[in-house]
Amino acid sequence: MSKTTEIQIEKSRNLIEGLRRHVREMGERGVSNNEIDQMEKTVALLSEANAEVDRLREELTPKVKKMNDLMTLVKASYAESKKTLKGYYPQERWPDYGIPDKR
Repeated sequence: MSKTTEIQIEKSRNLIEGLRRHVREMGERGVSNNEIDQMEKTVALLSEANAEVDRLREELTPKVKKMNDLMTLVKASYAESKKTLKGYYPQERWPDYGIPDKR
């Protein structure tokens, strides 16, 4: 759970608890039970959505690592091949081999 979301959920739950106590002790004063119930439902939805995001992050992390490892291999292979071709052919032939840059 992200720290920002966790803090907001905790603050909202504390507010809901305080509002419920206030409504029970003194009756409704600017905040209705319906508004408190709606806020509580929204906080619960936020908590569920955050749990889903956490689960997706856990699934995504190893996939991103794998992709980054593959990207490193591809970049190294590309650089090595490009270096070799540039060493053997004159600059005007580089585009024939898919090398658009100049020296």
